[in-house]
Amino acid sequence: MFFLLHMVTFSTLSVFRGASGATHYICNGPLVSALPHSSFQSSSQSSASFAAYNAKLNRRDGAGGWSPMVTDQEPWLQVDLREQMEVTAVATQGRYDSWDWVSIYLLLYSDTGRAWKQYRHEDGVGRFVGNMNSEAVVQNKLSHPLRTRFLRFIPLDWNPSGWIGLRMEVYGCSYKSYVADFDGRSSLLYRFNQKSMSTVKDVISLRFKSHQAEGVLLHGEGQRGDYITLELHRGRLDLYLNLDDSSLRFSSSRVAVTVGSLLDDQHWHSVHIERFNKQVNLTVDSHTQHFQTKGEGYSLEVDYELSFGGIPLPGKPGTFLRKNFHGCLENLYYNGINIIDLAKRRKPQIHSVGNVTFSCSQPQLVACTFLSSSSSFLSLPSAASATGGFSVRFQFRTWNPDGLLLSMQLNQEPQSLQLQISNSRLHLTLHSSGRQKSEVSAGYRVNDGLWHTVSLDTRSLQIALTIDGEPSSVVELWEQLEPRGNLYFGGCPSTDCQALGPTFQGCMRLIVINSQPVDLSHVQQRFLGNYNELQLDTCNIRDRCLPNLCEHRGRCSQTWSSFSCDCSGTGYSGATCHNSIYESSCEAYKLLGSSSGFYSIDPDGSGPLGPTQVYCNMTEEKVWTVLTHNSTSPVTVQGSSLQKPHIMRLNYSTSAEQLRAVVSASEQCQQEVVYNCRKSRLFNTKDGSPLSWWLDREGEKRSYWGGYLPGVQQCTCSLEENCMDMNYFCNCDADTDSWANDTGILSYKNHLPVSQIVIGDTNRTGSQAVYHIGPLRCYGDKSLWNSASFYQESSYLYFPTLQAELASDISFYFKTSAPSGVFLENLGLKDFIRVELSSPSVVTFSFDVGNGLAVLSVKSHLPLNDRQWHYVRAERNVKEASLQVDQLPLRFLEAPADGHLRLRLSSQLFIGGTASQQRGFLGCIRTLTINGVSFDLEERAKMTPGVSSGCPGYCSGSSSLCHNRGRCIEKSNGYICDCSQSAYGGTTCNQEVSVSFDRESSVTYTFQEPFSVMQNRSSHATSVSTESSSRAREDVAFSFVTSQRPAMLLTVSTFGQQYIAVILAKNGSLQIWYRLQTDRSPDVFSPALSNLADGRLHRIRMHRVGDSLYVQIDQDIHRKYTLSSDAELILIRSLTLGKVTRTESFSEDVMQAASKGFVGCLSSVQFNHVAPLKAALTNRGSSLVTIRGPLVQSNCGALAESTSHTLQDQAVTANKDKEPRGAGTQKDLRVIAGVVTAVVFIAACALAVISRLLYQQRRAQRSSSSSIKEEHRNSMYTDYRTELHLHNSVRDNMKEYYI
Repeated sequence: MFFLLHMVTFSTLSVFRGASGATHYICNGPLVSALPHSSFQSSSQSSASFAAYNAKLNRRDGAGGWSPMVTDQEPWLQVDLREQMEVTAVATQGRYDSWDWVSIYLLLYSDTGRAWKQYRHEDGVGRFVGNMNSEAVVQNKLSHPLRTRFLRFIPLDWNPSGWIGLRMEVYGCSYKSYVADFDGRSSLLYRFNQKSMSTVKDVISLRFKSHQAEGVLLHGEGQRGDYITLELHRGRLDLYLNLDDSSLRFSSSRVAVTVGSLLDDQHWHSVHIERFNKQVNLTVDSHTQHFQTKGEGYSLEVDYELSFGGIPLPGKPGTFLRKNFHGCLENLYYNGINIIDLAKRRKPQIHSVGNVTFSCSQPQLVACTFLSSSSSFLSLPSAASATGGFSVRFQFRTWNPDGLLLSMQLNQEPQSLQLQISNSRLHLTLHSSGRQKSEVSAGYRVNDGLWHTVSLDTRSLQIALTIDGEPSSVVELWEQLEPRGNLYFGGCPSTDCQALGPTFQGCMRLIVINSQPVDLSHVQQRFLGNYNELQLDTCNIRDRCLPNLCEHRGRCSQTWSSFSCDCSGTGYSGATCHNSIYESSCEAYKLLGSSSGFYSIDPDGSGPLGPTQVYCNMTEEKVWTVLTHNSTSPVTVQGSSLQKPHIMRLNYSTSAEQLRAVVSASEQCQQEVVYNCRKSRLFNTKDGSPLSWWLDREGEKRSYWGGYLPGVQQCTCSLEENCMDMNYFCNCDADTDSWANDTGILSYKNHLPVSQIVIGDTNRTGSQAVYHIGPLRCYGDKSLWNSASFYQESSYLYFPTLQAELASDISFYFKTSAPSGVFLENLGLKDFIRVELSSPSVVTFSFDVGNGLAVLSVKSHLPLNDRQWHYVRAERNVKEASLQVDQLPLRFLEAPADGHLRLRLSSQLFIGGTASQQRGFLGCIRTLTINGVSFDLEERAKMTPGVSSGCPGYCSGSSSLCHNRGRCIEKSNGYICDCSQSAYGGTTCNQEVSVSFDRESSVTYTFQEPFSVMQNRSSHATSVSTESSSRAREDVAFSFVTSQRPAMLLTVSTFGQQYIAVILAKNGSLQIWYRLQTDRSPDVFSPALSNLADGRLHRIRMHRVGDSLYVQIDQDIHRKYTLSSDAELILIRSLTLGKVTRTESFSEDVMQAASKGFVGCLSSVQFNHVAPLKAALTNRGSSLVTIRGPLVQSNCGALAESTSHTLQDQAVTANKDKEPRGAGTQKDLRVIAGVVTAVVFIAACALAVISRLLYQQRRAQRSSSSSIKEEHRNSMYTDYRTELHLHNSVRDNMKEYYI
């Protein structure tokens, strides 16, 4: 067996070498120049001298090329290569010495000259760029070689001053083809020379084509439980592979790896499987899946034989377990063995089951494609039926959930019939006079891209609708129906009928009317029927979800012309789920005005790492990110030795990659290690070797126990020179019978966090250790204030080429006094991307991915070169591009549906300048982040002339001079904070604004003019891309304290009776109401079912983008909800806090809450960029703000918030108070017991005297403030009065909370 395994391994390696070497063969010879005239065909020709056979490259025969008739509406030129050839490139040229050439064309290919398929480049683009004059040759290399016999060139655009003129050449080579034809009841068995075959490496390659969506291509299994099955299922390819895993032996538990789509299209598809041990690569055409097999084994053990084309039952020839493959296989190789060649030569290793032939005779099922969802149709006459009535049968495939399939006029009542797809089901409707109609439905999810067979048949005064052989759905009739006039498939002309919805967009084939098959070639030649916007002889369907362009595990769905991404539950948003909905750090949350609590952070933003939950401690001057692990309590160790050490592995609340990202992005990290010991040493006193150690994040052994110097094997007491025995570097190394302690702070960032601790010296008599590893704590965000100053126009910073083929997001801050300058530029051969300040008030984002220049611009009403910081974010993905500047509305630019997708760049990335060293930026750039990666501008600036690290000015540091979205503005002798965009006030925007409401109180902010958050159009739309308006979005944040329920917290209403309402229901739960469509019921969400009317402070954050609503309550994680509409709020009328008097458009529950008003405290209310509470207090005379009822400014929000955060921070750090001090201190306690008792007695006496003095002072304070409290008490209800008094008493003893 070992010898056999060795031989198989050797042969497999040879196959790998052969496969790799095969890519270097030359295959670029001309294939057309020597063909006879009969190999050329065309849709028409202007005259004999313009015939198709004159279209050879660089020839001047006839009129110097091919030109169709001027009246030809669908011109094409076709060439027959005479046999299957491998095509690697095509070239075109205009007609000799003329003004006739083709500038854009499509390329179709076919094996038979009937069923055609469009060639597409690897990014899905089907168009080829042609000529710009009549003589130059333009060659297009194919991104993936094509094996075919027939090619068809379809001109799409040509010289507007001339006509279509074409000469062409095709480049490639011949190849050896071994073909086998399977009829659905046959297979080939490859039998081994021994009982079983065991391999650690396998290489299987083949090509196949089929018009059926099901069928087994390959199968083998062994008695040990191993198996391999390659199966065509629902038009996709499934691979089942198991290596010695008994749990997967039964088919019900088998899991497939799926690749490919629409593989039942009658065209060749290549399959390549490579396996080495448990690692497998499965490639179908150009799509590859990498995966690891299940099971414990590393070899595939197959008994007796491998079967190709089916799975025959033992002892029952011609009987199969699964549906057999019906189609053709070509060049089938198993570990270098040509299976078809062996079968063709009738070798004894191959056994044929059923009828296997060695030529591909697959029937060509000709289809047609309905291109337009509004104007496509196929009109066919209704053939006479011998039995009366009518019958129609056809097959269709589509991605669209709606579309008209068939319509016809009838002679009797009912007067017309319509068969359509509606909500992914088939609906048959019979329309009668007097608006009466009969309906019936059938099928489910018929828009799955698969072929479906549908038939309509009238019999016995019934009309039966059948799909895919399922039981018929029947409509009863009064009399026999007969069609009148033509039958319209896929739509109809407006003169003959009126389609109420979209027409069919997809493929049809095998149309049979009254048992008479329709020959679509006669339709194409205009001998039969009529059509519009129809592509004949091809099914031009494509899977836009393959590959899946939705990022971060977003779910892709599609229609015929586009795809969309469902980002629910991913933590990301945007058209392709590219943008993280979370901030990148606790520091970023702090800058937004958040306070201590649990947050989800995404350390690499839009990068591949997902979000993780951390605790953000913002009670100190530094903002700490806290990541916990599984060992929070002290651990006692006894009986461990170097031979059998105690090992504790620490599992953190996040992945290793996320930990590494958090640590690397932080300015400083640390982790406390507490080690209490009794006769338990850390180092061997003889040779200094460690007896206990810990492992860093990479699993490396570390034996230092404090500080940031990893090379020093010492404890903190040695570094501080206060060890109990100065002969040792650690207290524990003194090896005494009493308890000692070595506690240290590990702060060398590159080694953190601790992943494992090993204790090895507690096996002696009396030995014991108690240790505790604290959480990982980091502070600072290195990227937030990383900046560079550019003071020469020719200077720039350069970085490696931007990796942004499919998606990229760029964000940064800038300040300048220059009128223009390029922030960023990266060039390719033709593609490029650039962000620049194009004028003092305009930021421009421009790029080209091969679809022409695309430009997005945002114009500010104020100059941007005002030496203040401004924020820029530009994003480009396969669906759209966007640009945001400061708080101005976003600009969007939709990408063309079938355009180029990949941005191909090759030069270096230039920051602050260009490759030409012109139009450079003068000023400061900071916090540059691209695709979640922060760029270290300061380090690169140190070695670049004309650029310096950092940025001068008060507002350029990390000291967060302005809080809560306040904007720092430079002055000549200092700075000021602009708090206009913040819900907070004060000189540094850190004073919370809160107001006490009673039942009749309300604050209404009226928008100055009919206002839409989303009114933003571009004046830079290009011909290749159209810019759409900014999508709907709202940002809402506020805090509240109340004991009332139900209660109205906040409402936003529009002139069009749209509204948003946030209320507390009767049970105190939070409800969010969205009414975006006035003809629908409002969306209602209950993110918190618990009672929030509990007298405590609660913080609510809401963020909507399109139909996605994100809600956070207190410090809970963001929850996502999906609205029934993505409509924007049009013409916002007002925002109201508290009681609402205008409730005509509200639902009953909202009206009840509105009538009850709100009793309690509202704090820090913000809607987008409006702060209504602050406006009410600072602009009482303004016409924008209306105040009703008593309204008292309060500080209750800050008080309750401070109390809440203090309790949370105490809970997080509680473990530190529980650290063991050890039983070994009992002797010391006996010695000092008397001293302690005496000290306690003296302190108690002193405390009694001080308490008496404080009590008298407190009484005086209370009497002096009683009048103020009485006035406030009269304006509040009893339940809220108790809360307010509690807060006031707390306030007397606490300093104001805020950093």
